[in-house]
This record gives sequence, C-alpha cells and structure tokens, in this order.
Amino acid sequence: MKRVTGIGGIFFKSKDPKKITEWYQKHLGLNTNPYGAGFEWYEAPDSSKKAQTQWTPFPETTKYFEPSKQDFMINYRVENLEALVEELKKEGVTIVDNIETYDYGKFVHILDGEGNKVELWEAVD
Repeated sequence: MKRVTGIGGIFFKSKDPKKITEWYQKHLGLNTNPYGAGFEWYEAPDSSKKAQTQWTPFPETTKYFEPSKQDFMINYRVENLEALVEELKKEGVTIVDNIETYDYGKFVHILDGEGNKVELWEAVD
C-alpha cells in the first residue's frame, strides 16, 4: 500500500497572513488566492494526472496546529486514507481527530514521533 505520495501543503504561522501573502506575490511572484497559493504539478507515472501543493500562512494565534507547539504544519498527500489510518493505529501512531470529508478530499491529523501535528490528505484533484 502506498502511504505518502507527495507534499500536499506547507502551512505556517504569520503575524499578518494577508500582508505576507501580498509580499510573496509581489516579490517572489506567487500566484496567490484567498487561501495562500497553489502550485500545480503532474503525478508520475501518469503525467496527465494533475495535482496541487497548497502554501498557506495562518494567523499567529491559530489553534489549528495544536497540540503541536510548532509554528508550522506539513500536509502530506496520501492514497486510501481510511486504510492508512487503520495501519497507523496498529503501529501505535497518535491519530488526533476523525477523518473529515470535503468536496476537495479527505483529511485527518496525526502526531509524528516528536509530537508535531501532521495533516494527511487524500485529494480529489
């Protein structure tokens, strides 16, 4: 079973998410949107299958990264999230919440070996 297939997103805390997003747009040319910026790419071996990596600044007061104490969180793209969660449970990995489903995919949060919150995403591209 495949586990992680790519980086789904990079999220970090910012004093002013709107301002930092504008900075990245102006100075580094990111094609921004209300959620940050998306980077499209194509999955191998099927080079016709489009995918996306999300870049998003969060308010520095966000509780979204808790229980981790870090100022960032990485989102990993996965296949078959339900099966992966069952395997991770068997391996003793801490599952933070229940799988949630949205029109753009399924999500769940886990803690890595150092207590960093990690987001797992089965995307609907």
